[in-house]
Amino acid sequence: MTTTPHDPTPRLDRRGFLTLAAAGVAASAFTVTVGTLHAAPARAGEAGASTAALAPRKRELRAMWISSVVNIDWPSRTGLGADEQRDEFLHWLDVAERFRLNAVFVQVRPTADAFWPSPFEPWSQYLTGVQGQDPGYDPLAFIVEEAHRRNLELHAWFNPYRVSMQTDPAQLVPEHPARVHPEWVWAYGGKLYFDPGLPEVQEHIQQAILHSVEHYDLDGVHFDDYFYPYPVSGQTIPDEATYAAHGAGFDDIADWRRHNVDTFVHSISERIKTLKPWVKFGISPFGIWRNRSSDPAGSETGGSQSYDLQFADTRRWVLEGWLDYINPQIYWQFGLAVADYAALVPWWADVAAASGTHLYIGEALYKVTSGVFTDPAELSNHLAFDRELDAAGRPVHGNVYFSAVHVPADPQGSMSRVLAEHYSRPAIVPAMEWLPATAVRPPVLARATRRGAGVELQWSDAVPPSRRATSFAVYRADGAGIAVDVEDAANLLGTVRAASGVVQRFVDETAAPGRAYRYAVTALDRVWNESAPSAVKRVAR
Repeated sequence: MTTTPHDPTPRLDRRGFLTLAAAGVAASAFTVTVGTLHAAPARAGEAGASTAALAPRKRELRAMWISSVVNIDWPSRTGLGADEQRDEFLHWLDVAERFRLNAVFVQVRPTADAFWPSPFEPWSQYLTGVQGQDPGYDPLAFIVEEAHRRNLELHAWFNPYRVSMQTDPAQLVPEHPARVHPEWVWAYGGKLYFDPGLPEVQEHIQQAILHSVEHYDLDGVHFDDYFYPYPVSGQTIPDEATYAAHGAGFDDIADWRRHNVDTFVHSISERIKTLKPWVKFGISPFGIWRNRSSDPAGSETGGSQSYDLQFADTRRWVLEGWLDYINPQIYWQFGLAVADYAALVPWWADVAAASGTHLYIGEALYKVTSGVFTDPAELSNHLAFDRELDAAGRPVHGNVYFSAVHVPADPQGSMSRVLAEHYSRPAIVPAMEWLPATAVRPPVLARATRRGAGVELQWSDAVPPSRRATSFAVYRADGAGIAVDVEDAANLLGTVRAASGVVQRFVDETAAPGRAYRYAVTALDRVWNESAPSAVKRVAR
């Protein structure tokens, strides 16, 4: 492969970190030392591991994936009416609140289709059962509005290249881009895919995604682990003709394929930020980049490698600062020789720390249901390990569960254990300091008054519209002191979305009669930067 010379002048990326390519260093040659910066924390149940409950964290992402492809989660089946679909989605938000999650990742483009009226692709068949049929409402508008009503962060989840879960283009609606441009697609492994090597395909996919970014109040754009398809025994990806036409300068088709995916990821990242700089961009790749036996920069694992099998250089995307967060699917248990959770999370933590990218760990809740995870405490132990790693200076910013249907099912009581041992208090989404901030001011807490079985708070956010808060955090401490420690997660009652007017209200329904409390409120901007607290208001016994 031929390469163009790098600019010899180092530049800073949007986080203020030195970009590797700009400094003349290829990301594939950059080695993050793993396993030597700090000793890995002991796992729960091992010698040296703390058995005491860890203190809650004020800031961490807690999310679940809500899958629409083949109706895994929502809608639960095709053909539901608009009201039934809306009711089902509200149920999933109820679940998120019950387990004290603060974000949902919702699949809105599962197979080159759309959960909104897109000018580029047809309505999804997973809504009505018929591709191209209007469901009678705008699902994306609805899910954004309802998630924000509960102050949950909403990441729209897109599958970039998958066109159909079957191989017959004739089963797609006539206006589908795969039928209008049959040269854009090929069949592989029983499915249809857009050809990632075609520039016109990359442009189409990006326009389809960016339309939703432009027209909806998304908090994030999210991709999963599907880039080039997972290999199928006895089949070859049919892109030789595309390689011949577009692969000049690449002596190896695998390098060319990685280049195609790199180009797509880098370009969509830049275009999202140009359109709306505050919208987060994150990817949830297969959990192994490369094994150390294949690459000295890899992890101490022995499983499949996304770099080689999906042509996804996930490590590079992190090191180059193209992502706001990386969400690797570490869907394995402690002690699994080929992919030990205890080996992979520290590896990813060190890679992410090199660029300041946030790290969220994808958790396989479904493997408790299927019986692969035999220990009911497996997931809770994962979180304990992550938090100890974070405390040791190797940041882990949160966890995401696959998939939504398993959260309320609570297999073996595993999610109840997570709730009791780690999510006993609410948490605020971690702020990303490189995203544009709003200079929100401390609210003016006017009163705290007992009303029936609770305490009603009232405050004002009397600032210019450009400085108004998106939401507020409410804190409570026992007793009649003069301050509330807003850095203590135990004092966080929760967050509430800003109402349309200046005056804001919140009712603390957990306040016990006959107890003295003191309250404070802070303002949060749309990317979760927090103001100083208000003055304290006290409620006597």
